[in-house]
Amino acid sequence: MSVKITAVAKQLPQYCNLTKDVIPLVKIWMSGQENRFQRKVIKLFQSAGVDKRYSIMSPEEVFTKTSFEEKNDIYMRESVKLAKRSLVKALNKATLKPTDIDYIVTVSCTGIMIPSMDAYLINSLKMKQDIVRLPVTEMGCVAGVSGIIYAKNFLKANPNKRAAVIAVESPTATFQIDDFSMANIVSAAIFGDGAATVILSSYENETGPKIVDEGMYHFYDNIDIMGFKLTNSGMLMILDKAVPETISEHFPQILNPFLEKNQLKIKDINHLIFHPGGKKIVQTVEDIFNDFGKNINDTKDVLKQYGNMSSATVLYVLERFMDKQLPKGDRGIMLSFGPGFTAQRILLEW
Repeated sequence: MSVKITAVAKQLPQYCNLTKDVIPLVKIWMSGQENRFQRKVIKLFQSAGVDKRYSIMSPEEVFTKTSFEEKNDIYMRESVKLAKRSLVKALNKATLKPTDIDYIVTVSCTGIMIPSMDAYLINSLKMKQDIVRLPVTEMGCVAGVSGIIYAKNFLKANPNKRAAVIAVESPTATFQIDDFSMANIVSAAIFGDGAATVILSSYENETGPKIVDEGMYHFYDNIDIMGFKLTNSGMLMILDKAVPETISEHFPQILNPFLEKNQLKIKDINHLIFHPGGKKIVQTVEDIFNDFGKNINDTKDVLKQYGNMSSATVLYVLERFMDKQLPKGDRGIMLSFGPGFTAQRILLEW
């Protein structure tokens, strides 16, 4: 029995902001800072590899000082809307009803809500009353892949079941108006908001790329290079400039043993479904894969068109590959990085 990914659907928030239109607001925000620093920040926005991004708030709201409670209230309200819309889209793609889902995984790290998002979806869509719930927080950008791994393990143990993994993120709700650190500025330059849903199935007659293998890789002694610190004003971004270099150093250990376990090498992989964490991380991985004649053009384009949407971003890349209707036998690797520090991988075969 195999577990397959049968549908993927993204959902965009209502506000679309071109980077060139956001920069005037950044200049106003930076007006009290030293001129040289202001120029550095503007250049960072211009060269971040993000042409536009979507948001649950207007740019003016993002740059308005509000309390943690006010921002989190917006996050809660809008996240549930995005989650529901992306789930319904994915169900429609798979020709399924809400009651056809047996296991629901909701993923988000950019706000706090109890009951979690899945409870709202179960009530709103009248999903099964015995559906199994798993809300996943605190795993950051890697959690979209994590959610698929958890769903796959559930389905592997339960034939003829289906799972939905819903990732919803709003990094703009974590922006700190009084924080002029590079971590806050870099995250503002590269992040955007978005949602996506993946439907998985352990029914033999349903089609889609099958999950051949999956695995997690944890970096020792790098626990402080990425994450959030909870403060009175909200969630304060932690983003160390050493992240791309750290990934580069570990990349052979992340990928090669995983492929060898499946009697494969990089040359045997047709597609890299990679989370676009930011321009430097994308360049790091692109340089490695170029040596093997591989490209990550879809990853680069998702970063350009939407920014980094934390856990949801890799699912935007996955949707592109699902929509291509790839030849039977093609192989792909899903790969994401996140706080911990951790890398997580899934081997797919069409």
